[in-house]
Amino acid sequence: MTNHVAEIVTFKLAPNVSIPDYVALSQKSEAFCRQNPGFRHRQLSRGDDGTWTDYVIWSDMDTARAVAETFTEQEFAPALMAAIVPDSVTMRHETVHWAI
Repeated sequence: MTNHVAEIVTFKLAPNVSIPDYVALSQKSEAFCRQNPGFRHRQLSRGDDGTWTDYVIWSDMDTARAVAETFTEQEFAPALMAAIVPDSVTMRHETVHWAI
C-alpha cells in the first residue's frame, strides 16, 4: 500500500493583497490540481497571525514532487506568487500515516 503525501506550504500575503483577492487567485489553480490523476484533496487556511497554509493531498511522493516542479510554469502562477511575501514561504512534503 502506498501512503498519500501531504504537500504543506505556509506563507504570508503581500501587504496590498486582500483575503478575497488571494482566494480568487488560488481558485485559478483548481483545474491544474484536478487534472493531475494523483490529486486527492486541497484546502487553504489562514491563522490569526496572518500565516496561510495551503494543504494538498497527493496519491504518492513522486506525483507530489512532479507537480511541484511544474507549478511555477503554469499560467496562473506569476500572479499567485506575486501575492506572497517571498521570504515567508516554506514548503514540505510529508507521508500521511493516518487520516480519518
